[in-house]
Amino acid sequence: MPLAFFLFQGGFRVGFLAGLGFWALHLIWLPQSFTLNFGPWGAVPFIPLILAKAALWGLVFGLTVQRPLARVGGWLLLDYWTTLTEVKFPWGFLGYSMIDAPGRVLAALGGVFLLTLIVLLMAWAIARRQYWALAAWAFFWVMPLPAQQPDHQALLVQGNVDPLRKRMGLPDDELYLRLTQQGLAEYPEARLVVWPETAVYQFPQELEAVLGSRELVAGFNDGPANEMRLWREGEVVATHLKTRLTPFGEVYPWRRALDGVYNFFAEAFFGPGSRFGDREVGQRPVALERYGAYICYESVFPAVTRDLVGQGARVLVLGTNDAWFGPSFGAEQHFQMGRMRAVETGRWLLRVGNDGVTASVDPWGRVVNRLQQHVEGVLLAPYALREGQTLYVRLGDWVIALAAALLAVGLRMRPGMRII
Repeated sequence: MPLAFFLFQGGFRVGFLAGLGFWALHLIWLPQSFTLNFGPWGAVPFIPLILAKAALWGLVFGLTVQRPLARVGGWLLLDYWTTLTEVKFPWGFLGYSMIDAPGRVLAALGGVFLLTLIVLLMAWAIARRQYWALAAWAFFWVMPLPAQQPDHQALLVQGNVDPLRKRMGLPDDELYLRLTQQGLAEYPEARLVVWPETAVYQFPQELEAVLGSRELVAGFNDGPANEMRLWREGEVVATHLKTRLTPFGEVYPWRRALDGVYNFFAEAFFGPGSRFGDREVGQRPVALERYGAYICYESVFPAVTRDLVGQGARVLVLGTNDAWFGPSFGAEQHFQMGRMRAVETGRWLLRVGNDGVTASVDPWGRVVNRLQQHVEGVLLAPYALREGQTLYVRLGDWVIALAAALLAVGLRMRPGMRII
């Protein structure tokens, strides 16, 4: 049975089974990475997560049986809702399936939600044997894109530090200073240096001598605060505090009800007496002057980069620590989703990871340069400073209003009623 037909038929049972298969495969990196870092107990959170995600699909399917227009709207609203809840987990949007298609440029008009709408409408048309949709879909994969001309160079520094070492609070400032010094000796044309998420707990005293007049955007671990700081000529001139915390990793929802569960897993992962603590959360993204710097999990929230560009950021700078993903494809999945932020905002993206993915991405979402994962190293990353705002930056998630209208109209229609 064609997948497109499957997606638009059936009720709760069909939606739940479809969700179970999708999320079990899409998130298989979670038990792979957690068992590597924390032992067998690390696989346990995977089970309630995929059951909950599958149940939400089942709910949407159950409410929209034989009402495909309502299902399209409900699907999009569910995706949007996952960016707002206490357990924010905006993973697995169908629009990301277009990340390697040149048609992803439409994200500049309506973000990844517009691409999800396109994917769903294509599937709906094919399910109804409207095969013209195949030609439209093919065009998204072959349409030409204009060239981009970078005129700046940045040095991205990948430290490849064990994430458990970071949790123990061990310093890495000498490592990043050494790699930066070596990188600038090889690439003196770089005028910006970028260190990844939580790279250091303090800036080394020799930093000013090494950088000279260059600027540094660095991930900084200041106790419970996870920050990106802009350092120039011996002082910090701007700071961004992470605004989207990773659920069950940096923030622990419903702590009063689940405190015993959290304590059990903390001791299973880190030993007797261990406890999980919430990190500080920023109220709003803060642009570091012309740099739209943001941190790790924030890269899957389109609203973060929209806000930064709205404040005047001319290039996106992401610092992340994806070493927790281990050898799984989780880090690659995170990177591919994050590429969409460049397209939505019309900005170059400089992405530096503790152990990768470290790369330069142009405003059309193309990977221009990339460093090998899981090694110490530096990358000379081309970029340009851009001005202006895309339609998506100006108007935001207007597609969600359209989704609400589709849901309302679709639910009022008779089951099985043809639209066209």
